[in-house]
Amino acid sequence: MFGKRVPIIALATASGKAGVGVIRLSGEDLREFIEKLFQIELTPRQATLLTLKSANSEPIDTGLALFFPSPNSFTGEDVLEFQGHGGILVMDLIIQRCLEVGKPYHLRLANPGEFSERAFLNNKIDLAQAEAIADLIDANSQAAVKSASRSLTGVFSIEVNELIDRLTQLRVLVEATLDFPEEEIDFLEKAQAKDQWLFICQSLNKLLKASEQGAILRTGALVVLAGAPNVGKSSILNQLAGQDLAIVTPVAGTTRDRLRETIQIDGVPVQLIDTAGLRDGIDEVEKLGIERSWQTIREADVILFIRDISQFNETDHDELFIEIQSGILHEVPPPIMIEVWNKQDAIKHMPHQDRLVISAKTGYGFDELRARILQAIGWESQSENVIFARQRHIDALLRGLEHVQNAGNYLSLGNQSLELFAEELRLAQVSLGEITGKVLADELLGKIFSSFCIGK
Repeated sequence: MFGKRVPIIALATASGKAGVGVIRLSGEDLREFIEKLFQIELTPRQATLLTLKSANSEPIDTGLALFFPSPNSFTGEDVLEFQGHGGILVMDLIIQRCLEVGKPYHLRLANPGEFSERAFLNNKIDLAQAEAIADLIDANSQAAVKSASRSLTGVFSIEVNELIDRLTQLRVLVEATLDFPEEEIDFLEKAQAKDQWLFICQSLNKLLKASEQGAILRTGALVVLAGAPNVGKSSILNQLAGQDLAIVTPVAGTTRDRLRETIQIDGVPVQLIDTAGLRDGIDEVEKLGIERSWQTIREADVILFIRDISQFNETDHDELFIEIQSGILHEVPPPIMIEVWNKQDAIKHMPHQDRLVISAKTGYGFDELRARILQAIGWESQSENVIFARQRHIDALLRGLEHVQNAGNYLSLGNQSLELFAEELRLAQVSLGEITGKVLADELLGKIFSSFCIGK
């Protein structure tokens, strides 16, 4: 955790030259500090044009100051924002002046994510919403922005809290049966426990699916183009990227090193890597490139194994394909391989076999190729219900589902196992509570917020 709740300050906008830079302060009582800093009293929630001066009364910068008194602010504390000219030096001078004036109040520089952490600790946002702030900033597609914004407004948290409430209601019924055995309450019949348990299971599965789709949207996929030299890997990269990124020549071994490009397929960020053709290297430079190709193949989520359809032979068993399959067997999870036949434009008749055939030259088959990539990484479709989830959210949902399923096993045994049933429901609540921060260790909180930007 970040220690005592002393006032904090940070640059809230990106460091560098810009038209406007914003400096943010938060503390439990900033009014006296503000009057000393600006020599005036600011009207809450009203932009005030003023000039910030040094200790020698020399002007540092002229800008807008806004004061948001507690508790109606982002952090729940008094918040001051100063919008000045976005030069690196002028922002530094403003911060240094604030630190000078704020020394008696123990004002200090904020840690990464500390503003968001204070908002969380003051119950202005929950943990899932706090993480959504960082995810929104890091979003690299329109779909990711949309999904992260939904989490920031509390959509994900509402669904989690509804599940926790359902579990609470079910626990109340169970514990009533345990606390008043003399009443002979037929819990299983009157409370319709099985129906409630089934509804919770289905809701958890649905939320887990939406979160897993959101995780794909958040992290994207690493797709590696592999194969022998001169099968058109670089041309395929160019076609997928929509621009000429890789040098393409008829000479085998033109690509000597890995070439990376991030594209979007249906809103999902996909990092494409074109690798050196796999063969016995002719010179040391090519050998090094081929070694890196093998390393990249092992790190991939999806491997597009590119072959030349103009060299198609029904009896051919590609040794390189088999070698790659053997090389990735022990990866966890192993990459998914898609066999892609390129150069459809160079043949007169298509093979009868069910194969993915494309032409990097004409674009033939590329819609199917994109669909196969999305299918391989588990992406189904853009949906309004996608949750922009982190891995810890998915882990918590999986644990919660496991406990609910365990509870179902005890439920089937009848009233003699109700205590175990109730305990599994409680453990499911604990797991789900980790998502919103209702149940979370301090050290994990510190780890989460330390990954945020300074000033957020």
